[in-house]
Amino acid sequence: MWKLVFLAFGIFNLAAILIPKKLNKIEIYATSFFAFTYGVTVDMILDLNYNLYGYFEEGFQWLGLLAIFMYFPSISVLFLNLYPLNSNKGKKILYILAWTVFSLAFEWFCLHTKFYYHNGWKLWYSAIAYPIIFLILLLNLKFVRRLIN
Repeated sequence: MWKLVFLAFGIFNLAAILIPKKLNKIEIYATSFFAFTYGVTVDMILDLNYNLYGYFEEGFQWLGLLAIFMYFPSISVLFLNLYPLNSNKGKKILYILAWTVFSLAFEWFCLHTKFYYHNGWKLWYSAIAYPIIFLILLLNLKFVRRLIN
């Protein structure tokens, strides 16, 4: 059943490739690399060190690393590319909340396919973490744009 998760990852990557781009190539590269690095770092601490959650079973999993590689960059490109940068604050907040709901639903799906497990982690921790993660992605994009200019 967890193969459905990888099918979803394929769809996310395809969508990230095919959508019209508002980000330039260096922004896509930098934000994708940041998302991957950030995901690996957080997972090393919360999964491997504290064993709060993980992929498939305890310890390092190659398929888990593949998942991080397929998921975090594609989602960061989709999130940032579609972000309503020139909209009012309310639309921006709703956008982040919509992505948070999507992320929670996808995490729940991953839990039920046995692709992902919680071991002390709670879904409501993720509900708090996702908006912060999305804000960090936005701050990173602003930083990248500042470096480019």
